[in-house]
Amino acid sequence: MSNVQLTDISTLRQRARQNVEDGAVTEGYHADREEILRLLNGSLATELVCVLRYKRHYYMAKGIKASVAAAEFLEHAGQEAEHADKLAERIVQLGGEPEFNPDTLSKNSHAQYVAGNTLKEMIFEDLVAERIAIDSYREIIQFIGEKDPTTRRIFEDILAQEEEHADDMADLLEGI
Repeated sequence: MSNVQLTDISTLRQRARQNVEDGAVTEGYHADREEILRLLNGSLATELVCVLRYKRHYYMAKGIKASVAAAEFLEHAGQEAEHADKLAERIVQLGGEPEFNPDTLSKNSHAQYVAGNTLKEMIFEDLVAERIAIDSYREIIQFIGEKDPTTRRIFEDILAQEEEHADDMADLLEGI
């Protein structure tokens, strides 16, 4: 049995009417909102840089195995864009502003934008970027802990897909 004390309904109702302009951020939000927003924006930059890199690789893939790799690149680009959307939505929910400024994206991204010239280099760089995302998102999840379960779940969902992406890239790399 948990030691958590549930708040009575009248208190919940009263608190909900206070600071209404804060939207989803209630008195029960215990994370450092500015730090969470910084982590979310850094992750947003990472996802957007990954979209751009995957899109480039989709268009630049050449060679006998290019069609299989290109299909993966395009699929991953779409999924990374979905991740970016989820992160941007959460930033707004927490009262922040999602950073889409192209001048700061590569600076704020966890992963680098490395173009790669050959199909093997492209796949390798995508795998490196996925591994960076996996480690950074895992650390963010641990950092957040129980302080912001909604943001943690978003990162957990994204992390699971990044692990699938890394597995896909490792398989492609092995096949070249």
